[in-house]
Amino acid sequence: MKRLFAFVALPIIAATAAACSDGYGSNPTPPPAITPTVTSASGNIAATVDAFRTLLGDPSNGATAGEQQTGRREINWDGAGANAFNNRNDFPSNFFNTNVKSGAVFTTPGTGFRNDSLKFAEINAEYGNQFGAFSPTKIFSPVGSNVMDVLFQVAGQPTPATVAGFGAVFSDVDVANGTTIEFFDVMEKSLGKIAAPVRSDASGLSFVGGTFGQALVARVRITLGTGSLGANVNDISDGGTKDLVVVDNFLYSEPRHIP
Repeated sequence: MKRLFAFVALPIIAATAAACSDGYGSNPTPPPAITPTVTSASGNIAATVDAFRTLLGDPSNGATAGEQQTGRREINWDGAGANAFNNRNDFPSNFFNTNVKSGAVFTTPGTGFRNDSLKFAEINAEYGNQFGAFSPTKIFSPVGSNVMDVLFQVAGQPTPATVAGFGAVFSDVDVANGTTIEFFDVMEKSLGKIAAPVRSDASGLSFVGGTFGQALVARVRITLGTGSLGANVNDISDGGTKDLVVVDNFLYSEPRHIP
């Protein structure tokens, strides 16, 4: 998806004027870097997820079409319906802005996406004992890759949008700094990368989210562990060489159209 934006060179002009005005030709102090405020937890993550919802804003706008004045959006994979593309490798990348109008579209360098109610046990029987859900029963993963992007649009419309915060629940994070969310602005400049904490108990759930003071984020890149799911790929906790991670709930602020 290509986005075109117009540029005005006013910041450069202003900087030049400031440099000359002090009589010494010194450069002005650069603006502070924009970085996300991080919220994270592992183990019993419910209270932290609720706190992040509050940061994003009320109310929950669900699948209400159109840009709402306040509030947030949340995707849990059971929201796709009882039989919609369940346990298959062809989950539509735009499902959560066409079928369910939540303002999110997915891409991956892999071959597709899978919305799974059996903890991916049909791919590898060991996964049934490995993964858990935050909001039962379905969990989600790209197919053929451990990387996916989320691009934001006005809910129910193809209009590009930005959000002020995004977070996700992960299952079975075993390697520190292996599962990450990276934020990008409309010019594809990285606004920072945050890592999900390693799981701390048998339930295996972790959460991490980042918020900004305004709607700056046009895309997030999610990296799930160090490898992708496969029939012959086992997690490091089962004698394999890869940290296999899947995702549950996505939470993000109301997508705002780009002026």
